[in-house]
Amino acid sequence: MILVYKNANIFYTDQGKGSVVVLIHGFLENSTMWDKIVPELTKRNRIITIDLLGHGKSDCLGYVHSMELFSETIEAVLKHLKIRKFILVGHSLGGYISLVISKMNPSKIKGLCLLNSTSEKDSEERIKIRTRANKMVQNNFEIMVRMSISNLFNQENLLKFKEEIEVVKKEAMQTSLQGYVAANEGMKNRLNTNAVLAENNFKKLIIVGEKDLVLDLETSKVEAKKTNTELIIFPDGHLSHIENTPELIITLKKFIKACIS
Repeated sequence: MILVYKNANIFYTDQGKGSVVVLIHGFLENSTMWDKIVPELTKRNRIITIDLLGHGKSDCLGYVHSMELFSETIEAVLKHLKIRKFILVGHSLGGYISLVISKMNPSKIKGLCLLNSTSEKDSEERIKIRTRANKMVQNNFEIMVRMSISNLFNQENLLKFKEEIEVVKKEAMQTSLQGYVAANEGMKNRLNTNAVLAENNFKKLIIVGEKDLVLDLETSKVEAKKTNTELIIFPDGHLSHIENTPELIITLKKFIKACIS
């Protein structure tokens, strides 16, 4: 389905009945990343997925997609669907956005799960990487996208998930060049949101990969401890929805149940 927001088409899906769970994908992904997760969660819940600005079937809105702007579009969809309270599950970039939504509307949040994500802001090194990537992608979009995807997996899994990796790369190519750059600009400018986890009483969960090349495991451990957030560690990389699908489904079902009990 499509919602027009500020003259931009925003694609979303709405499936199932029950407690509302909003699934927010990450950078270079779209709502199809949840295809193996949604059928399991819709057995008892109403699941909303949304293509972020510049990703999948959604349009861009300018040349910097801040976390706040991403959040506005998601809230517009939820308002259109007359949804008042919900659980958020955000993967990577989706987690950054989920934190902003929770910061602005804590009374609406039943639970927040950061999947391969963090409330920490970008390090100086990561900011430099994003700046460099935005320059390189202008002339080498496909190469940059394909390289980015391969680096998200536990390197020991590259052969095991060869077919899945090709699918992820194909979906990533649906991201527009403008969407790639705008999201990177937004991510490198985002603020630290530790306080969202530390100061709210809704259910909170961080899921990380032990061999994630994007997020540092020790940093996630410290983050979870200082914000009083439950931490679950899977054995692989940054794409837990592919590398650890059964474990993730079980974990999300348990988390959702805890949020509504």
